[in-house]
Amino acid sequence: MVRKKRHRRLIVFLLFFLLCFRPIQCRSATSSEDVDAMSDLSLSLSGLPSSWKPGSDPCSWDGVTCSAGRVTDINLVSRGVSGSLPPSLSSLSALTSLNLQHNRLSGPLPLLPNLSSLQSISLEDNAFDSIPDSFFAGLLGLQSITLDGLPLAPWNLTRDLASAAGLAEFSAANSSLYGPLPDFLGSLPSLSILRLSYNHLSGTLPPSFAGSGLQQLFLNSQQSPDKLSGRIDVIGAMPQLTVFWIQTNAFTGPIPDLSNLTSLESFNARDNALTGVVPASLTASLTLKNVSLSNNVLQGSFPQFASKSVAVDIDKGNQFCRPAPGPCDPRVTVLLDIAAGFGYPALLAKSWKGDQPCGANWLGVTCDAQGNAIVLNFANQHFGGEISPVFSNLTSLRQLILSSNDLSGSIPGSLTQLPQLQLLDVTNNSLSGKVPAFGTSVTLKLDGNPKLGDDSGSGGGSSPFSKSTPSSSALIAGLILAMAVAMAVVIACSVGFYYRRRKLEEKSKHILTDTQSYKIGLNGLNCNSESIAPISTDSLNQYSVEAQSMHISIQSLRTATGNFSKANILGSGGFGVVYKGNHNGTVIAVKRNGYDLMGNKGNEEFKAEIEVLRKVKHKNLVALVGFSNEDRERLLVYEYMAGGTLTERLFKWQDTGEPPLNWNQRLVIALDVARAIEYLHSFAQESYIHRDLKPSNILLDKDLRAKVSDFGLVKLAADNQKSMQTRLAGTFGYLAPEYATTGRVSTKVDVYAFGVILMELITGRKVLDETQDPEDIHLVAFFRRKFSQEKDKFLTEMMDQTLELDEEAKQSWAEVGDLAWHSTTREPHQRPDMSHAVNRLAPLVDQWRPTNYVDEDDDEPSMSLTERMERWQCKDTTFTTYTFDSTLK
Repeated sequence: MVRKKRHRRLIVFLLFFLLCFRPIQCRSATSSEDVDAMSDLSLSLSGLPSSWKPGSDPCSWDGVTCSAGRVTDINLVSRGVSGSLPPSLSSLSALTSLNLQHNRLSGPLPLLPNLSSLQSISLEDNAFDSIPDSFFAGLLGLQSITLDGLPLAPWNLTRDLASAAGLAEFSAANSSLYGPLPDFLGSLPSLSILRLSYNHLSGTLPPSFAGSGLQQLFLNSQQSPDKLSGRIDVIGAMPQLTVFWIQTNAFTGPIPDLSNLTSLESFNARDNALTGVVPASLTASLTLKNVSLSNNVLQGSFPQFASKSVAVDIDKGNQFCRPAPGPCDPRVTVLLDIAAGFGYPALLAKSWKGDQPCGANWLGVTCDAQGNAIVLNFANQHFGGEISPVFSNLTSLRQLILSSNDLSGSIPGSLTQLPQLQLLDVTNNSLSGKVPAFGTSVTLKLDGNPKLGDDSGSGGGSSPFSKSTPSSSALIAGLILAMAVAMAVVIACSVGFYYRRRKLEEKSKHILTDTQSYKIGLNGLNCNSESIAPISTDSLNQYSVEAQSMHISIQSLRTATGNFSKANILGSGGFGVVYKGNHNGTVIAVKRNGYDLMGNKGNEEFKAEIEVLRKVKHKNLVALVGFSNEDRERLLVYEYMAGGTLTERLFKWQDTGEPPLNWNQRLVIALDVARAIEYLHSFAQESYIHRDLKPSNILLDKDLRAKVSDFGLVKLAADNQKSMQTRLAGTFGYLAPEYATTGRVSTKVDVYAFGVILMELITGRKVLDETQDPEDIHLVAFFRRKFSQEKDKFLTEMMDQTLELDEEAKQSWAEVGDLAWHSTTREPHQRPDMSHAVNRLAPLVDQWRPTNYVDEDDDEPSMSLTERMERWQCKDTTFTTYTFDSTLK
């Protein structure tokens, strides 16, 4: 009896256990709000999988993914589903992915104002018929959206989309999109892919595209009568572009200089109205894979491309002087250079055909019997631009008539060298400046240019300003008095400048050697010297030659880099190109930030990078050697890192001819980066946040030791680790969620980016990999999903296949994976700080320390933290000298 009672009790206990601790209930019950919303969705759709039963738990439905009892992912791709989407879809506030492409869904798209966590929307190839004006309102976390091929009623892009700071891809080809391209598109910090082909867009390319991170831009085949039009100059300031498609539109003007587009692969601009010559920066590109320029009005010699593998479509419908490669007639070349000053007007492009300007009906050109151009008459053609100095190359020219146009600028002084010139007519333009002194045999017609002659009292015998007027005597007296005062001021300033220069020369005499050279230390100081005062942003352009100056002359850097030769390009970024240089045997890296392309944002980052690098010094931070800001150039000079970037060694090792990084090398790199960021956060004079930590900003030396670079976005951290609001910056994929959605930044945004880099080191995959299945494109989401749900298979599925790990290495690999997982948690307070990362990585490196590994922190274990800090700061930044000659300023 006792035994039976015990059996009964055991059975009752087991039944109670099974009832109370079923898997579904022990985790968490599905949100009732999500259950209701998913039930509405199932009732609104047809052709659903059989598991979609209203009232049942949606987390068990085919194509639905849940987390903590909330619906996070709906995937019904190519299921033949029909019906419409109910408004209650907006109740799924934890939804991150909505993939409904390639179905038969119809009706209007619903508003989704509560889905701030929604990151990916794929609705292409359905039958939705309208999109509400405020469709994008509230979608703050949106990263990717595709609306291709939807038969929508005419709609416009509204400014609500500008709130999606993390948006990386926007695709709405063939979706009845109307209106101009809104300016905010170029201001979206993460946008890299924009597909708007086969719509009804009109207007011009937004100026905000300059300096943007757009990599692929598809605007081809607009269906509106006006199409997209205007000039395409802005693309010259889009250094990230790899694909540019604008075919079948109405763009005009010349193709701009594309020297900054160092990764351009596809350029398709056929079937437009482009004029001018094909620039050498396009034909010389070695990255170009295909180019299509047929059916424009391009001129000059037939282009010949440097790359033998590029596919070229250019031989139809243009105005090249010859049908095959070869130089044009010299007269044609001169006339085209003249047309360049006017911006290559379409009128001239259509008229100037062939290679004989005197044998055909070239608009405005009259020749003598010997084939020399003697009259150029471009009166009343509405030409803009300036008068080109190249006119002076037409030595037989007798009459130059440019009246009634929109010309600006000054009259080139070189025109006075034309030996046979008899008439210069520039009446009714907007010319200004001094009138050159022409000979008495030249008749000048200058009326209708109110600002012409502002810079001088007389411009020649026929200038209207040489005629007497009733007030001429008073005017002359006033001019003489003004000139006398100005001369006195100039003399006083010259004397003051002379004595000031003498004083500065005496002050800086001790830094000159016998060969009149300057020695500049890394970071401009050594560990025993006093800190240099920070740069004033108001006086960045006013540095003088003083002891420990970091300013380097532009001429020295041009010489060192072969005048910024393409052969010396190491890489490029959002605000410049990095060149390898050699000065007196010293190898340097020169980051060139074009002034005209930078804008205010780029200038701020240039100043910020100098400011930070003068204050921080650590063996794992790239050292700034100097800078130059002359001739509208912005140049930063760094120590040269022979190992290239982590991007190259991790993802492009086959292109470099180097072996892939082994696990031990990756561990050391991770530890080096962790120590660099730990220093910025905790041990520098002030706490800094890098804000743009990524593999391309991690440089390697010849021994594959890592240093963090690119401090243009560094920001001072708030006190007590509090977050603060700031302008969004950085690179998509490495942006922490709270930063991308709210703009709030703390040191934990660097921790998040560091966690992403650890994932890349572990897997060998890029943060965004479009070769993967749609749900696996984003590395962080993929990694965290696999790590959380399939830990048994995690090692096999996630490990970089180039790695060969023994059991001990597999343990450290898993340890780094765990650190990466914790570093990328959604909530900032749940992420570790960088000191924790260093403490976890350092012992892993110690396990296998090779004979050539030198870690200054372990040389003397008894050293205090302060002593270690001083050693960190001084080991690689003691006064190493780079010698530049006396051209330095």
